[in-house]
Amino acid sequence: WNDIHPDNKKDVGERMALAALKKAYNENIVYSGPIFKSASIESGKIIISFSHTGGGLITRDGDELKEFAIAGADKKFVWARARIEGSKVIVWSEEIADPKFVRYAWADNPVNPNLYNKDGLPASPFRTDK
Repeated sequence: WNDIHPDNKKDVGERMALAALKKAYNENIVYSGPIFKSASIESGKIIISFSHTGGGLITRDGDELKEFAIAGADKKFVWARARIEGSKVIVWSEEIADPKFVRYAWADNPVNPNLYNKDGLPASPFRTDK
């Protein structure tokens, strides 16, 4: 949790190799996990769009999505529920009637960020409350 150097260097190296194959050699491959693109608010829920969804969005463990939090205008974040709908993620909480901001895996050491694309690459942490 307090070291920027990952213990599992193999996975990091493999992801870097995918990026090199795509960027340097222009191979037609999926080289990144989902990256936040935009968010919209509808009926008390935040709808998140991503780039780099590859073959689609999944949870790594088949469980519910974890590590999503939302807040209203006061920026007091609470843990939220989230579900995948096609290539988007819908996020909500009964505690926040009028959500404005969302965060995913926004911690020094998130417990179980499990949003991936079907190509096995993890989503990058993000926040919309900049």
